[in-house]
Amino acid sequence: MAAQRVGDKSPSVTTSGASGASSEDLDGFAVAVTREEGRWKCRALTSAALTSLATAETELRELRSSGAVFGLLNVDDEFFVIVRPAPAGTQLLLSDATMAVDYDIAADVLEALNIEIPDIDPDELDEVEPWEEGDLAILADMGLPEPVLAVILSETELYPDEQIEEIAQRCGFDDVLSSTLDKLQK
Repeated sequence: MAAQRVGDKSPSVTTSGASGASSEDLDGFAVAVTREEGRWKCRALTSAALTSLATAETELRELRSSGAVFGLLNVDDEFFVIVRPAPAGTQLLLSDATMAVDYDIAADVLEALNIEIPDIDPDELDEVEPWEEGDLAILADMGLPEPVLAVILSETELYPDEQIEEIAQRCGFDDVLSSTLDKLQK
């Protein structure tokens, strides 16, 4: 799929210097999180990771960490995706499946999960209750049990970055994430 918002008639395109790929200028952030020898580390992914699931997976796999690796993608401040590559296949979690109507990366996640894109009129998206799709146990071994992640996802009054902050706090890397995001904003 194209790396842009679905149905956007006049996308503003920027070039990401790190990858050379074109990507739509979206708000949000893409961060790789690693844990090696009990220490958390976060680093920014390219802006192309916000629009392409394949790019996000590739960038995460290229980290070649001996410990856990996963990506947190806050896409356009509308929803988030957790991407966790593994030898047996990539685990995925999409915070709001309704966003697949408007965003290709969300549609890519549903496609990878073998789930159909919801048949929702784009004009009625604000009236539809969001629901998650994917592996709720994606970070269970990192200290975030499935039921706790489900509660965080059910807090629809929170923005995606706030939900990600809660995830980071529960897992214990909130300070590292905050520091990384502060550097991105400069």
